[in-house]
Amino acid sequence: MVKVGSVAKAIVSGVAAGTASLVVAMGDSVIEAGEWVTVALAVLGALGVTYAVPNAAQSAQRHLR
Repeated sequence: MVKVGSVAKAIVSGVAAGTASLVVAMGDSVIEAGEWVTVALAVLGALGVTYAVPNAAQSAQRHLR
């Protein structure tokens, strides 16, 4: 079963990466096909990498405080 936290953090990172790359792409007020590809790759990359990295264990989080 998939934990909600790992899916939620992946979605948030995908939205953040997509938004950041879209803001950069709109710097000249025109978004071309290559820039859409960059936005899509940023979203997919952020989703994949963030989903693949596990959350820290509870004991490790307490130890770091």
